[in-house]
Amino acid sequence: MYKKLIRPILFLFNPESIHNFSFIFLKIILKIPFLKSFAKVFFVLNDNKLKTSLFGLKFKNKIGLAAGFDKNAELLNEMECFGFGHVEVGTITPKPQSGNPKPRLFRLKSNKALINRMGFNNDGVNKILNRIKSYKGDLIIGANIGKNKVTPNSKAIDDYLICFKKLRKYVHYFVINVSSPNTPNLRELQSKKNLNMLIEKIQSENFSKNKIMPILVKIAPDLSQLEIDDILDVCIKNKVDGIIATNTTISKENLNNGEDGGVSGKPLFEKSNDIINYLKIKSKNKIKIIGVGGIFNGDDVHKKLSSGADLVQVYTGWIYEGPSMIKKINKSLLKK
Repeated sequence: MYKKLIRPILFLFNPESIHNFSFIFLKIILKIPFLKSFAKVFFVLNDNKLKTSLFGLKFKNKIGLAAGFDKNAELLNEMECFGFGHVEVGTITPKPQSGNPKPRLFRLKSNKALINRMGFNNDGVNKILNRIKSYKGDLIIGANIGKNKVTPNSKAIDDYLICFKKLRKYVHYFVINVSSPNTPNLRELQSKKNLNMLIEKIQSENFSKNKIMPILVKIAPDLSQLEIDDILDVCIKNKVDGIIATNTTISKENLNNGEDGGVSGKPLFEKSNDIINYLKIKSKNKIKIIGVGGIFNGDDVHKKLSSGADLVQVYTGWIYEGPSMIKKINKSLLKK
C-alpha cells in the first residue's frame, strides 16, 4: 500500500517539507496507545535468532537507522515501532545551526536516490541531550558528532570533544563524522595527520573514565585505497572500534540530477560494498564495520554482510520502500 498509494502522494511535495510533516504526523498518531501497539505488531519482528552482539552491546537485530534521518533525537519513541535494532542520531554539533540554504534535499526517483546538502542542520548538543535523557525505551542509540560550520579545522577537535563529553553518559556509541561533503573542508579531517590528532584526543578523553565508549569513524566513499589505508592505520593505532562505510558520495555519474550535495541510495550500493570488502580484508578483521549505502531489501543486506559488514544501516531505502521494510528484511535474514 505504501509504494502504490502513499508514496506517490508524498513524492508530489518538497522532500524536506514532507520529512518534517512526517515527524509531526508520527508524533501525533503514535501518541494514541492503541495505534502504537498496532504499529509494533505490524512492523516489528522480534526473534532471538536476529540478535547480535557488537562493541560490547546487544542489538535486537542487524538493521539500524542511519544518521541524518532523526538528527535531533525527536523520534526515538516512535522509531521503536518500526523494528530497528539501533538508531543513530545527528550529526550533532556543539551549537545549533540552520544548515545550508533551501532547497537542499532532492529526490532522484529513477535512480532510487537522494541528493542532500543539508549542512549539519541540528538543534545543538544541549537540546538534543535533553531529548536523549528523556528517552526511556530500549533502543541502542548512537551519537554521530561533528563540528560547527564556523569552526575552523584547526579548532575542530574542541567541537568533537564538547559533544563527546556531554553525551557520553547517555548514548551507547559514538560516530566521528569527518566525511560529510556538505560542510566546507570537513573531509580534510580524514587525512592521516588530522584524523590521528582528532582520534588521539577523543580516545584520551574516552580512556580517562571508567566506562569506555565504543568509537567509530564514518568515512567517505570517494577515498583512494591509499587514503583508506591511512585511515585504517590511524584507527587501529588508536583502538577505534569500528568504521561506518560509507557516507554519501560526491560522484554524479549516470545520475539524472546535477544538484550539488551528497548522493545516497542505489548509486552508492556497489561503491560502499567495495570499500567494506577492502576494509575487512586489509584490516584482517581488526576493525568492525557498519555498512551503509543503497539498501532496499533483504538481498541488499545479505550482500553488505557478505562483503564484510557486521551491522548495516538504512535511510534512503526506507523512504522509498516504506515502514514495513525492516520487518521484511529481518524475515529474509531468518530464512538464510
